[in-house]
Amino acid sequence: MVQELYTFLKDQYYLPLYLLTWLISVFTYRRYFDTVLKYLPMFIAYTFFTELLGYFIKYYEDFQFFSDERYAWRNIIIYNIYQIITFLFFCRIYYKTIQSKQYKKWIQYGVILMLLGYVINIFFKNPFYEGLFYGDIVGSWVLIMSIIFYFKEKRREINPYPQKNNLLFWISLGSLIFYLTVPYILMIGHTNANLWFYLHLRSALLFLILVMYILFIIGLLLGQRKAFR
Repeated sequence: MVQELYTFLKDQYYLPLYLLTWLISVFTYRRYFDTVLKYLPMFIAYTFFTELLGYFIKYYEDFQFFSDERYAWRNIIIYNIYQIITFLFFCRIYYKTIQSKQYKKWIQYGVILMLLGYVINIFFKNPFYEGLFYGDIVGSWVLIMSIIFYFKEKRREINPYPQKNNLLFWISLGSLIFYLTVPYILMIGHTNANLWFYLHLRSALLFLILVMYILFIIGLLLGQRKAFR
């Protein structure tokens, strides 16, 4: 039993990381409860349960969606839904935070383009069995664009509080690092298994998750209400 638990935590260490991040987000909630990040603990909890459900679907028959043995282990549908919600969640944050009307318009157009990309992707890929990776790539571009807009405004802004105390700064930095590469890593993993194993891309993916959530945790621990925006 102990050996099984050790193996599980070794291979799925990102699950305890999500849980730790959620606990810290709850304990520090008073620092950002009245900001656009007020739903962050809910989002982190949703991430944790999505990953946990994905694990159980893949390895335990009682949690599988499909009776057909060819697809019984497939858990991609929950990740397709998760990714769309993630992009909408963060784009909303930047839309409400950014002050430039021009930037806001571009974010709106970007979100429309992203949703259109997912709709088109569904015509070519069954979302129950396959990832919507082209939609994910468009969504990552829109999110990266939104983060760049945010950083550009922050650079021009006169703020007496250092960026290290700004929670959204750390959230933005972690998300930017993650989404610059992860959609392409996942697409390779589902289209070229040999390349996925040869390049050890699962390790790269888990490392990027680790980096992103460590940056989230730093932001939660250092964040101050007065420095937020």
